[in-house]
Amino acid sequence: MFSVKRMASLAGGIMLAAALAGGSWAGWAQSAQPDAATGLPVIHTEHGPNSEAARKAHYVVLVSLDGFRWDYTKKYGAEHLLALGKQGVWAPEGMLPSYPSLTFPNHYAIVTGLYPEHNGLVANAFLDEEREAEGKLARYAISDAKAVTDGSFYAGVPLWSLAEKQGMRTACLFWPGSEAEIAGERPAEYLKFDDKGVDEEKRIAQVEAWLKAPEATRPHFITLYYSDVDHAGHSYGPDAAETKAAVVKLDGLIGKLKARLDGLRLPIDLIVVSDHGMVKIQQTVTLDAFADLNNFETTGPLLYGKTEADRAAAYEKLKKASSAFEAYRRKHVPAGLHYDENPREGDPVIVPTGPYAIRAHAPAAGKPDNGPVGQHGFDPRKMPEMKASFFAVGPDLVHGKTVAPFENVNLYPWIAHILGLTAPKSDGSLNVLAGTLRDGGETTKE
Repeated sequence: MFSVKRMASLAGGIMLAAALAGGSWAGWAQSAQPDAATGLPVIHTEHGPNSEAARKAHYVVLVSLDGFRWDYTKKYGAEHLLALGKQGVWAPEGMLPSYPSLTFPNHYAIVTGLYPEHNGLVANAFLDEEREAEGKLARYAISDAKAVTDGSFYAGVPLWSLAEKQGMRTACLFWPGSEAEIAGERPAEYLKFDDKGVDEEKRIAQVEAWLKAPEATRPHFITLYYSDVDHAGHSYGPDAAETKAAVVKLDGLIGKLKARLDGLRLPIDLIVVSDHGMVKIQQTVTLDAFADLNNFETTGPLLYGKTEADRAAAYEKLKKASSAFEAYRRKHVPAGLHYDENPREGDPVIVPTGPYAIRAHAPAAGKPDNGPVGQHGFDPRKMPEMKASFFAVGPDLVHGKTVAPFENVNLYPWIAHILGLTAPKSDGSLNVLAGTLRDGGETTKE
């Protein structure tokens, strides 16, 4: 049974308890003002200067290319990313996203080292029945600014909170969770998500401006995010000319970013990842065609029955209803999916068997029913199109190293180690990527 106690044990005890409690903005000195160098609306939170230890640490710039499938690099000739792979560390066969291979669950898995059922974001949208019973905001959706900025939905200690707690300043130019107070912290500087309104080249300029800040306030952990490839994949599919164009465009931006970072002559490790891949949808399946869901609350394919009898009855109807999905009672979901403990996952749990879009209900009569061409969210071990990308280069990394596919939760202890931070226990292990580090993952650095 999933519980707050279980979450706390995985995420570092007292720090996680603070995140679950939500907390207030009391004590935070916040202001949003145009950055002097870029004009972007950066929000500042008062944390004080970097500690002496933090000032001696190296820098990490973590870049997300949303929806950038692992094989796009070679498929579409992404020369700058291929160069990064040859210069540093690369997973040529991809990185394994956590299940479900969706945007928010996996971005947050990367920065907490926790599978979605442990980090709290079990989907891009879900219902928390316990919060509903307590009269709290119970529905989370990535389109709901109130939910997204409510830190009590999130578990774990994201890298920016971990660093801030240990005297190291951070900055986030978009990353799921970075607008909320989590584990009692926020990034020293961040921007509210505005993908269309924030120019893509200005994002690079903002990263450069942060790294040119005085040593006392200069962030050592920075995130950067681009969504073009994901949007193209959804709209046109992974094999479309439009998707190729998006890949080539973002590859060019990575080339510009790398050149700007090199010009700073700082010890910067550049890490470029994606959250998931993309596949062309073959069929849309509607669950209420097979079972009576009138006594269920639903969010997408997630099912929340009002009673145990309702849940059991729906399961009996769904378990052999279609070859497009498998139905499980939550506690019997295959262990490898790490999706069997958290009530936010619903019950029964529906797991697609192929590139099929699963939903509880069709749109109401008269409303459009045209889903995306491309989609993700599937099991990456059964559908290789879901695999994500991983490239990294910098002074802390071995040159010319390739790694086999690995789970993205292992990035958390690895990045924390590069930054010299002490990380709480998570679902990831430093041992998985220790061979990519010049110090071999040893805790004592020069």
